[in-house]
Amino acid sequence: MFSSDSENFAGLLVERMIQRMGNACCLIDAATGEIIPGRDLPGLIAGFAAGFRSAGLQPGDPLLLACAVNPSSALAYLGAMYAGLVPVLAEQRLLATSGDRLLAKSQAKAIWSAKAQDWDWAKKAAVLQIDGTFDARPPASFPPEPRATNDLAALMPTSGSTGTPRLVMVSHGNLKSNTEAIVRSQNLGTDERAMLIMPVSYCFGASVLHTHLYQGGGVVFDSRFMFPDKALRAINTYGCTTFAGVPMIYTILLRRSNLRSIPLPGLRRFLQAGGALAPESIRAIRAIVPTADFLVMYGQTEATARISCLPAAHLQEKLGSAGVPLDNVEVCIIDNDGQEVPLGQTGEIQVRGPSVCAGYLDDPDATKIKFGEGWLKTGDFASADDDGYLWINGRREEFIKIRGVRVSVGEVEAKVGSVVGVSECAAVGVRHAEAGEALALLAVADDVAGKSCTTDLGDRVRRALPPHWTCVSIKFVAELPHTANGKIARSQLQTLL
Repeated sequence: MFSSDSENFAGLLVERMIQRMGNACCLIDAATGEIIPGRDLPGLIAGFAAGFRSAGLQPGDPLLLACAVNPSSALAYLGAMYAGLVPVLAEQRLLATSGDRLLAKSQAKAIWSAKAQDWDWAKKAAVLQIDGTFDARPPASFPPEPRATNDLAALMPTSGSTGTPRLVMVSHGNLKSNTEAIVRSQNLGTDERAMLIMPVSYCFGASVLHTHLYQGGGVVFDSRFMFPDKALRAINTYGCTTFAGVPMIYTILLRRSNLRSIPLPGLRRFLQAGGALAPESIRAIRAIVPTADFLVMYGQTEATARISCLPAAHLQEKLGSAGVPLDNVEVCIIDNDGQEVPLGQTGEIQVRGPSVCAGYLDDPDATKIKFGEGWLKTGDFASADDDGYLWINGRREEFIKIRGVRVSVGEVEAKVGSVVGVSECAAVGVRHAEAGEALALLAVADDVAGKSCTTDLGDRVRRALPPHWTCVSIKFVAELPHTANGKIARSQLQTLL
């Protein structure tokens, strides 16, 4: 149907939808009950593409998208890519306070939102604002803009606690290779329908959209997860086979929903990514819904989405593992000297393959550090067992994810270090049943405080931490391990906890 030499990823999805479309193919807004049949999706994506181009946008232009948990955000995202634009994905609720910085960083030519927004920063920037949807067009009359494998397809934000996130440069080839590998790892069929409670501005949410449309399936968007039972009932109402969530979502299901009394007979799999989920929580979900597989995945935005997957068949024997690398990903575990470590020993996970992105937009220094010499340096410490399964032990990077939000390790250590009586501190991320990850602090008391005053000192440290920085322990040690250049040897911290 389309030019075979084009690598436009949105065009590929449209082509596969047309070829493989099954009864499950559609986009649904569970909050409103709107159902967009699969037969209409190719034309609507082409309609968005034509609308953006008619507004004066040209191939390669960045377009800032205000994404919410609804079908129109997904259509705008795919339509922009189909037109050869570069969608800059941002969660709509965050744009009120960070939109000006993201606009300046991305140099977007326009902003799209489902409804007109009264953003002062957008008015001051005098940038083109586009809102609403567009009439469908036959894809044959508006084919996808030809793109090469390495052409920029989207700018995806990394999650951050403050400031402006980095924008990862994701190519059309990255999206295709990662999507196909995820489909294989999950054994997705052509009759799949996913329940998605995350916006497509989050790479996990985008990957669920990609994989299910790629197979000719569908996606149900539900923005009502503050009332989790509504989303659970919508799984049954709309025949969802997949449910995707981060650790906090599964904690909510276990603690604040009627999961135990709402049967989910059609659900085939739970997908979990976005941080570590406590093994006891996984066991509890499996016990409540034994008919659905539970797939644990590990990934980073810088690798498009997913890096590894723990197969459901090996969940019980390998519970706690991040699984094995996807079949088109190469993983090495490297020590501080850049040498691969033996099996069972801990080092930093490094990744290469067609889903590893080119780097960060307009940040050559960070790109060189993170993506140097063809390998993505994940910043995560892990060991590999004899079967090739990854066991993640901690992070080198300066962030810990608490309740889905990255908290700067440097900020934590600076705040604790400013407490009178503390001479040095190291923060470590540990698994937490509710928060996903929490802080475990190692501190050195100074000579004035003395070793007998650590109880009172620990109380003062806790009072210095913001309430949302969940801290499970404070341990005082005689000294912290350091590298030859004086930095904290973070790979050794786990042994001190």
